[in-house]
Amino acid sequence: MSNSADEIAGCGLEPHQIILRPLVTEKGMHRSTRNNAYAFEVNRAANKHDIRRAVEALFDVKVVAVNTQNRKGKPRRTRMYIGYTSDWKKAVVKLDAEHRIDFF
Repeated sequence: MSNSADEIAGCGLEPHQIILRPLVTEKGMHRSTRNNAYAFEVNRAANKHDIRRAVEALFDVKVVAVNTQNRKGKPRRTRMYIGYTSDWKKAVVKLDAEHRIDFF
């Protein structure tokens, strides 16, 4: 593992490799306006400390708490074949009261 300043220490991934995409949903928008919390799809190898550092580095905000969930893939059917979507990891990041993230 290299000692680059941009690299996150725990899993050896860059911040943009940890945060895969924001989850912009109706529930997420409600959470962002009321609780100042934002949801992201994150790399499954990342832990809470990695996610905190990546969000602070990418969006220049102060993170108060990080909650994670491992989400199971759903069964999907195409004609007679049954498959599953991939498992993924979700992180809900609560920010300090002075900070905000604008997705739009």
